[in-house]
Amino acid sequence: MSHNHNHHHSSGQNLKIAFFLNLGFTIFELIGGFYVNSVSIISDAIHDLGDSLSLGTAWYLDNKSKGKADKNFSFGYARFSLLGALINSLVLILGSIYVIYEAVGRILEPEHSDAGGMMIFAIVGIAVNGYAAWKMGGGKSLNEKVVSWHLLEDVLGWVAVFIVAVILQFKDIHYLDPALSLLITAYILWGVVKRLKETLFVFLQGIPKDVDLIKIEKELTEIENVQSLHHTHIWSLEGEHHVFTTHLKLEQISGFNQISEVKKAAKNILKHYPFKHYTIETELDEETCNLN
Repeated sequence: MSHNHNHHHSSGQNLKIAFFLNLGFTIFELIGGFYVNSVSIISDAIHDLGDSLSLGTAWYLDNKSKGKADKNFSFGYARFSLLGALINSLVLILGSIYVIYEAVGRILEPEHSDAGGMMIFAIVGIAVNGYAAWKMGGGKSLNEKVVSWHLLEDVLGWVAVFIVAVILQFKDIHYLDPALSLLITAYILWGVVKRLKETLFVFLQGIPKDVDLIKIEKELTEIENVQSLHHTHIWSLEGEHHVFTTHLKLEQISGFNQISEVKKAAKNILKHYPFKHYTIETELDEETCNLN
């Protein structure tokens, strides 16, 4: 129990550090991007703004998730993370549209970028995001692992900015900076659209990808005295913890002990899956289910 408490405290502290590092650097980056006239730095700043929202949401929910279910949210607050993911995705998409507009305009009407300033920002960006990624790297929770990989992507993006800045030091190719911003934005949009699809899938209560419904139904129908099952539903709270419900139609039941054995066998099967909640309704062979 002590270990779990320490892990929760550690994960919350790591997310807090990563959030303030990322938010502070985003503000620094936005100001600097306009100052050195680099649309690629501005595009990464918009990306980092989305990261800051994601980190802030993750940090808030890490604390919120420790609270128990209440009269308003009987499943607890885990599903709030989906709202955070949706807001984060929309911010990144709107920001990316703005960056594409600016980059295309800069390619059509080239402007000079301050290569020296870009290089300084790239070095700071690699250091700040690298440190944040290192802090999150040892995390055990899904939130921490996802954030760690996201920050690692930021490090690689800043390495690309640094390389472009070095090239611009020797040859002033005006379209190189906006071209890099388009590549960064295209990569970000690809990830955002993928994440948005996953978020909407969970929002619409699709069957989680890590659960095989057909396999579960087969295992449950193989239990002694189970004739069939119906009204089987699986959905996810936030992509990690899932909910399962089903009705088991029983046969050849002569005593209450047999019903208890069926339920026990069903629970032994379900405990091997990532279900946070599961409900099993049993119906005798002479009963009729009134649900359509």
